[in-house]
Amino acid sequence: MANRHLMRSVAMQTLYQIDVSDLWESENLWDIIQESLYRLSVGIEDISYIKEVISGVLQNKIQIDEAITKYATGWIVETIAPVERSILRLAIYEIEYYNDKDIPPKVAINEAIELAKAFSGPVAGKFVNGVLGGLYKDKVESVV
Repeated sequence: MANRHLMRSVAMQTLYQIDVSDLWESENLWDIIQESLYRLSVGIEDISYIKEVISGVLQNKIQIDEAITKYATGWIVETIAPVERSILRLAIYEIEYYNDKDIPPKVAINEAIELAKAFSGPVAGKFVNGVLGGLYKDKVESVV
């Protein structure tokens, strides 16, 4: 089975495609997702994680975008670069909604930073770190 980092990359790229093509409301959305997964996930035998996180982001997009707005101080979600926006949506879904004890919030944050650096650059990594760091700080403080 391919590693989780590769699967996150495929999920993020699929979310990016949906976002830049403005396919959120498309009747053929799952056909588009299937095509993207077929194209991007060569060698990945079990794509259940990818489907689950994409589905989760789609179902929780409004709440996820509200979190982005809250923690990306001074930014409007629509003005954030699509790559970073897709990475943030994926990471916030993992932190807030995805139930897998193998993915603690710090791992989701680190993976998001690495994706941002790889697909956008070092400045994007810092931006993603800042947004997710604020979310994580509030999450930890709410538990205490």
